[in-house]
Amino acid sequence: MDGGGVAMSEAQVVVGINAVLGALAAGRRTLDRVFVERGRGGPRFREIFENARRSGIPVEEVAREKLDRLAGGSRHQGVAATSSAAAYAPLADLVRACVPEGRLLLLDGVEDPRNLGAVIRTAAAVGAKGVVVPERRAAGLSPGAARAAAGTIPQIGVGRCVNIADFALELKEEGFWVAGLDPAGESAWDEVQYPGRMALVVGGEAKGLRPRLRGVCDARISIHVARDVESLNLSVATAVVLYEAFRQERAGRR
Repeated sequence: MDGGGVAMSEAQVVVGINAVLGALAAGRRTLDRVFVERGRGGPRFREIFENARRSGIPVEEVAREKLDRLAGGSRHQGVAATSSAAAYAPLADLVRACVPEGRLLLLDGVEDPRNLGAVIRTAAAVGAKGVVVPERRAAGLSPGAARAAAGTIPQIGVGRCVNIADFALELKEEGFWVAGLDPAGESAWDEVQYPGRMALVVGGEAKGLRPRLRGVCDARISIHVARDVESLNLSVATAVVLYEAFRQERAGRR
C-alpha cells in the first residue's frame, strides 16, 4: 500500500501518492500546486495529473532534490503538493456540518500518531463530519498521523479544542448525544440505538476515559471481547462502534 504524509513546517506540504490523491479527491480546492519528480510515469501518476488538471491545480515537474527539501525527510514517492489551507478546521464549522444530523469523534489524550491516523481514516470512511483532539498532550497532524490516515485527512475536518470534556458539554447544549467508549460501560456496542446527531468520545491509550469525561457522557459503550483478551486497540474499538452506527444509518435509509 502506498504511503503518504504531511510535513508540518511553515508551509503545509502533503507528500506521498495516496496523500496527494486523497487531497485532490476531497471535492474542494485544498492544494495550491502539485510537484512531481521529473520522469515519473505510470497509472498512479497519470491519475494525479488528470485529477489536478480537472481541479485547475498546476503541476510542476521538478528534480528529486526539490521534493526531498519539500518533504523534510518524509517519504514522498516522487510527489508532493503545497497547500495554504489551514491544517485544523474551526470547531464551529464542524458543529455546523452536523445540522441537522452528523457525527463527530472526540479523542482525549490519544498520543500515538498511528492511532490518530487510523481513527481519522475510519471516521472519513463512515462519513463522520469531523475529528476533534486536544491542543496539548495529544497527537496532532504529524507526518506519522498522515501516513496512517492514507490520504483521508483532506476529506474530513480535524479540529482542536482546549479541553475535550468542556467541548463535549458544549455539544450537549447543541443537542448532541454524547457517548464514550469504556470497557466497563453499561451499554453493549451492538445493543445501542445510535442517533443521527452524536459525538463519540474515545480516551487515550493508557488511561481510557478520564473520570470527568465519564460523567459528561450520556452513555458509556463497551465491546465484548474473549476472556483471554484484555481489550481492543483504541482505533479498532472506535471502528467497531462507528461502523455499527453507520450500519444502522444505512438500514434506516433503506
